[in-house]
Amino acid sequence: MLTVSALSREQLGRRLAGAGIHLQTGSFIIHLRTTVKAVADAIHLLYADYPLHEQAEFADFHIRMARPRNLRRWYHPQINFLFDEKALFRPLPLGHAFPMWEWGLNWAVANKAHSYLIIHAAVVEKDGLAAILPAPPGSGKSTLCAALVHKGWRLLSDELAMVRLADGQLLPLPRPISLKNASIDIIRNYVPGSVFSPAVTDTSKGTVAHLKPPAGSVARGAETARPAWVIFPRYQAGAEATLAPLPQARAFIQLATNGFNYGALGPKGFDAMAGLIDTALCYNFTYSKLDDAIAIFSQLKPRTL
Repeated sequence: MLTVSALSREQLGRRLAGAGIHLQTGSFIIHLRTTVKAVADAIHLLYADYPLHEQAEFADFHIRMARPRNLRRWYHPQINFLFDEKALFRPLPLGHAFPMWEWGLNWAVANKAHSYLIIHAAVVEKDGLAAILPAPPGSGKSTLCAALVHKGWRLLSDELAMVRLADGQLLPLPRPISLKNASIDIIRNYVPGSVFSPAVTDTSKGTVAHLKPPAGSVARGAETARPAWVIFPRYQAGAEATLAPLPQARAFIQLATNGFNYGALGPKGFDAMAGLIDTALCYNFTYSKLDDAIAIFSQLKPRTL
């Protein structure tokens, strides 16, 4: 199948500005149109390994990134994220266009893909077993995720754990990893040859840059995994890496607070969350050094079913 890398930057730009592209990430097909150079540049760079559907008649999401048709086209230019041609969010500065695409796509999946219980968490996999890493901003979740997927783990997602309601399997949604502030240089130095989008400053999250995901994770975007661990990470400067067991009841409550659509799913959401907790071992994890964190993750053992 054709991938983004098969197109030159100019060819990609023409397609995006015209009929658009049908980009596949995991099990979803996104129809994207835009004339914004920064978005086209980042798609060409970070999504190079992703499949393109040449004659797609269907897309899960229709998205257009466009500048407002008012004086903002010229004075302090802005960008809109249009979902089904509707602007669902307030415009952002034009320089924030690519982060807005990533954040908006997260919103689209979290609010529309109700065949899954969707949790705000990173997910990594090894040997068919997945670790779910839910955590609030500033916890070091994305930094840890970025390190793990360059040390033998597969990226399922940096932001959205998708638990299939039918069988409890985790669905991959591998996309660029969002890193903020000091984490950008930490991973740039930790992962030789890492590919980043240009850093965008003064966003609501500070300085943001996106890390290109490993090609192998993208290629395995249809391969589900069994949840084996729920690990709540927390970065603490100078702390020794510590993995502490977490009671199931407390883990359930903490995980539910990270659920995007847990309440909307009703009993199905409760059953999916309970099944996840019954399957996985639950821990709190404190760390400061990535090498120590990698070593502890390499020793994880699943629950005996």
